[in-house]
Amino acid sequence: MARRKKIYEGKAKDLFEGPEPGTIVQYFKDDATAFNAEKRDVIEGKGVLNNMLSEYFMNGLTQIGVPNHFIRRLNMREQLVRACEIVPLEVIVRNFAAGSMAKRLGIEEGTALPRPIVEYCYKDDSLGDPLVSEEHIAAFGWASQQDMEDILSLALRVNDFLSGVMFGVGIKLVDFKIEIGRVFEGDYQRLIVADEISPDSCRLWDMETGQKLDKDVFRRDLGSLTDAYSEVARRLGVMPKGATPMKPTLIN
Repeated sequence: MARRKKIYEGKAKDLFEGPEPGTIVQYFKDDATAFNAEKRDVIEGKGVLNNMLSEYFMNGLTQIGVPNHFIRRLNMREQLVRACEIVPLEVIVRNFAAGSMAKRLGIEEGTALPRPIVEYCYKDDSLGDPLVSEEHIAAFGWASQQDMEDILSLALRVNDFLSGVMFGVGIKLVDFKIEIGRVFEGDYQRLIVADEISPDSCRLWDMETGQKLDKDVFRRDLGSLTDAYSEVARRLGVMPKGATPMKPTLIN
């Protein structure tokens, strides 16, 4: 295929015009960032793993009837997704205290929460993606009350699915972040899960050892990020045991 026009450059992914109207090619990079991009590096093979894992999770959501933007994987680093209008919120579901919540509330990291807690952050890198309430969301018109009910329902369904999948391979789903997109079918609007689901956007701990298998490995200098993500992929059957993620060139 001929090189397509880049329409967005992000920290971990680039977006290109899709081959058909209403589609986008999502390219997964090897760039790793943390602390609002204050810490950054290039981790060879990370983009390949995230592409494969996000495909796996999005296909799983499709099978249980959770709408999402994924259409198909194109190659080792690219997938074709449905174009959508992104709601300017990061939707975070927490099952255990960790990260910013543990610090904010003075809760010991790893403490089981009485029920899944859903939080919202306003998507703005320059502001550090601040935590916001439903009152902020309503007041500034980022989403309607009906949108918020639908977003909550989607987030909890994704949590049920991911928790079950991870439990089956001995991994604890501590928390995760998703983004939500709007698609329009005539006059009808529908909300769908967008962006990606990968160890970049989840906290994943081994259930027996507590070993971190997510981006905290990079944040806290705990070892090889590629090894951690590869372990998740192997347990899920996404990557055969002993396989090494390759780093192909961009083809689009």
